[in-house]
Amino acid sequence: MNQRVVIVLVILLVYLLSELYVFFNLRIIIRESKHSFLYYGLYTFSVVLVLLALVSLVYNMNSITKEFIPRTQLTNLFIGFTFALLVSKLILASIFLLIDVSRLLFWIVDKVVKMASDDAGEISLEGRRGFLVKIGLGIAAIPFASFLYGITKGKYNYKVRKISLSFDNLDPAFDGYKIVQISDIHAGSFDSPEQVQKGIDMLNEQNPDLVLFTGDLVNDRAEEVDAYVDVFKSIKSKDGIYSITGNHDYGDYHAWESEEAKAENFQNFLKRHDTLGFNILMNENVKIKKGDAYFNLLGIENWGLPPFPQHGDLNKALEGVDDQFTLLMSHDPSHWDSETIHHFNRVDLTLSGHTHGMQFGIEIPGIKWSPVKYRYPRWAGLYEKGEHKLYVNRGFGFLGLPGRVGIWPEITVIELHSNQV
Repeated sequence: MNQRVVIVLVILLVYLLSELYVFFNLRIIIRESKHSFLYYGLYTFSVVLVLLALVSLVYNMNSITKEFIPRTQLTNLFIGFTFALLVSKLILASIFLLIDVSRLLFWIVDKVVKMASDDAGEISLEGRRGFLVKIGLGIAAIPFASFLYGITKGKYNYKVRKISLSFDNLDPAFDGYKIVQISDIHAGSFDSPEQVQKGIDMLNEQNPDLVLFTGDLVNDRAEEVDAYVDVFKSIKSKDGIYSITGNHDYGDYHAWESEEAKAENFQNFLKRHDTLGFNILMNENVKIKKGDAYFNLLGIENWGLPPFPQHGDLNKALEGVDDQFTLLMSHDPSHWDSETIHHFNRVDLTLSGHTHGMQFGIEIPGIKWSPVKYRYPRWAGLYEKGEHKLYVNRGFGFLGLPGRVGIWPEITVIELHSNQV
């Protein structure tokens, strides 16, 4: 039994306990309704749906399938709806727990200060409980509705984010040079070439000089991208498209029939980059030239903190690199603090992805939050240490949850400027 299965089984146990607790509370208002039989039926259906999805997930993690089955809109809708139910019920259980703890505290206070008789206190608390349960249900409906939007519209709600960055050692010939970054395509999760094409059309509208892709082309299998070859081949870039590997590109999360099959899949994955017109950099560097002027572009294989693989070799990628402006593509932003910081005199700008912004959070003026910040302090946007900069892209695709809530898929436009101008 692998680690991911254990995690899902733990989630299943927590879900079942939460489900019993939610049902106990909802029963208070359901039994008062004239349509209680219908509500009990709908509630039972929602429980069965979540259980089937979790059991199916465990089965798929342990099954060895030889063919990739493309996602459909119906499949993603089922997965997303089930996920919305699961999360909303966990939130509802938390709200009910807070209500019950508050009621207990009020009861203790009533007893201690003797503000009410035993009977009066019981009647008052029980009367308030039904009202508070309804309030909790209303609060939990908000994230549920948000998830429904996220799995139907949000997952393809592409946003173009533009930033302008200046550097002392950038040759003046590259002043105004426009780089477009995308990351975390996860082609195996897509269910609509037409919607993905809209995102690529938005990318092309930026008229990029250079396009950089910072890893996770697929979820596991090389063939996931086959249905989207024409879409990604339509990317237009004056100086080409360069890419790197992400943690998912090695096929580590799939139950392969043999190590040979896994190795063959990775070779096929590399061939797909050629098919797409992506120049993949594997711990190496190239010079992006404009006449006699140039800057250094580095790309390393995935390097992440455990349990993620550490194939990246920054020292190897830096071989032959001089003091001209240097841009590093490194999939996991934790690499910046763990490794790149030791080469700050040689790396000026790092582009990463990986976090997806957890595909869930809040980004409005004055507020930028996602639960992923507690795992990755540098999880979305621009970060700086002195003259050195890191940009973390929020991801072009989606994984797990077939949707996005508040953290939309991103196309980053970086305009470089030289302080020598």
